Amino acid sequence: MSAFWRLGIAIIGLLAAVPAPPGAMAATIDDLYQSQTIVTGTGEVNRQIGFKDCLDRVLVRVSGDQRLPAKREMAALRDKAGDFVDSFRYHDRLEGIPVHDEQGTHDRPHDLTCLYKPAVLDKVLAQLGSRPWLGERPRLAILLSAEQGERHFVLTADDGRGEAMRDSFVNATGPLLMRIAFPPAELVSGMDEKALRADDIAGLDQLAKKAGADQALAGSIVWSDKDLGWIADWRLGEGGKTYRWQVRGVSFDEAFRVAMRGAAQVLSGNGQP
Repeated sequence: MSAFWRLGIAIIGLLAAVPAPPGAMAATIDDLYQSQTIVTGTGEVNRQIGFKDCLDRVLVRVSGDQRLPAKREMAALRDKAGDFVDSFRYHDRLEGIPVHDEQGTHDRPHDLTCLYKPAVLDKVLAQLGSRPWLGERPRLAILLSAEQGERHFVLTADDGRGEAMRDSFVNATGPLLMRIAFPPAELVSGMDEKALRADDIAGLDQLAKKAGADQALAGSIVWSDKDLGWIADWRLGEGGKTYRWQVRGVSFDEAFRVAMRGAAQVLSGNGQP
């Protein structure tokens, strides 16, 4: 992950509810045409595994289409995943922690970052019937109600109850270069979970603009003992249509990753999540 994007994530976390000037936080082509995964050690076998995972990730990152990794043609493309990589680098995730034995040198986890040339990757996308999603990603206001037993709240920029969820949501934006904002409490005061679920998405989009965003990503997340996890429902408007998608029995980290993947699917013009 580039220093530019790490800085971007830090800024989003600090200024999530502050309107950004036009063009702020726009990703560069270099940011877009790269991906990252975690591998064990720096040996050739695990590197090839990492190349395959990075290929899946970068195709979704560049196109916004989360369906690509499931396509039949991907099996053959993964077999030569390394051929598409222009350059790569490692970062030791245990940097600064001494290696205690020889085995530890092989087991240390590393971030593997792969960089791709646009012309090369765009040809791969074309083979899959897809295309790059270029330009600045819209900034989404997260209008989310959370419920766990007797605990109910609307996620805002300044409520201590939502700190872990806000951090998790910001982390979920990175793989797809998405941008988000959390509304200040005063903007959604008096709005309950039923209102967030029932209000017309066009009205929520207007509310989102007051939070410094382009449009709303509305949702609810409810803990389910039966499903042994959270049930998350998401709503996003685009082109006069309201898109809806759901995930069940997951951590809230995964629920927010599903939110970002679904939003990217819709906004990139690739249809229903």
